[in-house]
Amino acid sequence: MLITGESGAGKTVNTKRVIQYFAIVAAAGGGASGGAAPSLGGGGTLEDQIVAANPCMEAYGNAKTIRNDNSSRFGKFIRIHFQTTGKLSSGDIDTYLLEKSRVTFQLKAERCFHIFYQMCTGSKPEINEMSMISTDPYDYKFSLMGEIKVKSIDDTEELEATDDSFNILGFTQDEKNSIWKITARVFNL
Repeated sequence: MLITGESGAGKTVNTKRVIQYFAIVAAAGGGASGGAAPSLGGGGTLEDQIVAANPCMEAYGNAKTIRNDNSSRFGKFIRIHFQTTGKLSSGDIDTYLLEKSRVTFQLKAERCFHIFYQMCTGSKPEINEMSMISTDPYDYKFSLMGEIKVKSIDDTEELEATDDSFNILGFTQDEKNSIWKITARVFNL
């Protein structure tokens, strides 16, 4: 299946829905073996983990552009592999063309990657304290060039989804702390 289109056409939303559909169908299609889907050592089944990859991918790869509040600033090729019984066996995502310049420059009607604004919500004070970042995005050069708030995005809710996705994907607390600290360091440049 190929999902393509212009900016704002709905590729990201439709990709999320297709992945969720495949995960639900694969989980329900237990095949001859039946039973629960295997866990990969994370906080959920393989189906949960495939669906859970999306919030952290969006946090670190999507931004507000002039045409779209949640525009993917990268391309991705997603493969979902199934067993002959119809159960999910694995999935992988190849990411390419990440718009790195988005970090250092945005137009007035745009904003940097969502993760920076999520971390500034203060809704997880332990992240702010550990990574030594404030709750005011105006304190950071890379976030004050464009818009801070986006009407269609609740950064507090999205931070929770991003953090939960790391848990479902099986990241340890040390790995998550490292991610938050590295993100904060980029924000502080």
